[in-house]
Amino acid sequence: MNIVAEAFGAIAVVLNFIGYRQSHVDKYLLISAFALAALSAHFFMLDAMAAGVGTLLASVRNFIAIKHRSNTILFAFVAVNIGFLAYEWFVLEHGWIIFIAYASSLIFTVGSLVIRNTHTIRKVFLVAETLGLVYAISVGSIFGTVFNVSNLISILSKLRKPNT
Repeated sequence: MNIVAEAFGAIAVVLNFIGYRQSHVDKYLLISAFALAALSAHFFMLDAMAAGVGTLLASVRNFIAIKHRSNTILFAFVAVNIGFLAYEWFVLEHGWIIFIAYASSLIFTVGSLVIRNTHTIRKVFLVAETLGLVYAISVGSIFGTVFNVSNLISILSKLRKPNT
């Protein structure tokens, strides 16, 4: 077990736990951006490039999405995600599991840049978190798995409460 990598994963879990409890999308995006940066470091240290790239892009995207939302930004992040997916698949010849990580990343990208309602964004993110969980388990990420399970529980608990 890589202790430093898992420490970054633990930081990500704590920050994202706080983030998912926010009632305002911009507060969620800010806290989540820091959590995603920590999670990106975690995955890169585990040599899980697809998740490292996806979470790093998500961190940058969240910072940008706080102030700027446009189709141009959306298309740019979608293109970068697809570009890295193509690079990993065709050049690095990584396994098929990367498609799960990039699908999760794309769902988060579109959700973060298009959806402004916290209830709707949580519902969409259930799918992305589930895909992230599958990927984290497949690459042996302890805190990546905890991160996704924690997020799924947080989302479901907030969705069950009225007016959240």
